Amino acid sequence: MTKLIVICGATATGKSGLALALAMRLDTVILSADSRQVYREFDIGTAKPTLDEQKLVLHYLIDICNPTEVMTVADYQAQAQALIASSSLQRGTRREGDAVMQKDLLKNPCVPVSECPRVSKTPLLLVGGTGLYIRSITQGMKIPRVAPQPELRSQLESIGQIQLYAMLQQVDPVAAAKIHPNDSVRTLRALEVFYVTGRPISEQQGENPPSYPILQIGLDCDPTHLGDRITQRTEKMIADGLVTEVEYLCQKYGADLPLLNTLGYQEIKQYLTGDISLAQAKELTILHTRQFAKRQRTWFRAYPQIEWFDVGNPDLLEKVWQRVQNFLATSEDI
Repeated sequence: MTKLIVICGATATGKSGLALALAMRLDTVILSADSRQVYREFDIGTAKPTLDEQKLVLHYLIDICNPTEVMTVADYQAQAQALIASSSLQRGTRREGDAVMQKDLLKNPCVPVSECPRVSKTPLLLVGGTGLYIRSITQGMKIPRVAPQPELRSQLESIGQIQLYAMLQQVDPVAAAKIHPNDSVRTLRALEVFYVTGRPISEQQGENPPSYPILQIGLDCDPTHLGDRITQRTEKMIADGLVTEVEYLCQKYGADLPLLNTLGYQEIKQYLTGDISLAQAKELTILHTRQFAKRQRTWFRAYPQIEWFDVGNPDLLEKVWQRVQNFLATSEDI
């Protein structure tokens, strides 16, 4: 029986480090739940696991999409569910003599199950801060398989949010009642799904939770401590070469690449164009990351299934490990 352990929480709370330690103890793999780590070459600014960390534990669902492509929640859900259902579930800790397999796995995280050594009764770790990715798995969200329609979106956006929301109220009043009149993103998506499929998005949504046991662990700390962690991580990213990474990506893909307008990359891009200093870019990155972390905390706190642990606790790993062992013992016969 598959068992899933989720490690979630706001950015900079130490999810990756804790997950790495747990994966090595459990001899299992890590499935990433980060909406930017799926993209190749976006490494430092997304806090992607380093190659050294990937040599310790096998990581899936990172580096599976080109920066010029779009990975939707539905795409992610399909790949993650396929991996979980396959019981892939090869060992997570790398061994001497596995060099060939390690090389192949680094190139292609979704190696066919037939090529992977099996593990028995070992839980999988789903780790990240993208709430929708995690919810798509733990709650089994039903997501309309409608890819973004650039031309349709452009036409709709030209109408204006007030009129768009009025249109949504006419074609899908159920969805409109759940969407704020000023929420242009969700309004546009609901209309997009309706015009592509001919059916309201509210009729195509819902949940089908998986039957296997799930333990959801959330990492958190007080805002001041989290702010300090964000500052330290931002400084480390810059020291590790974030400026060089952004410069390279701008040259290769063009500065208008949508991913380069995301957290950390946008601010450094402003520095590279001479609009602001590096110090200002760093301060803006810290500010925007704190704002993002606040939104993440609000999102995850809305889910009572998550069990929270304070990252400031010096015994964090042992406390989480104790809870994991209890989860595995009590779910043994499920």
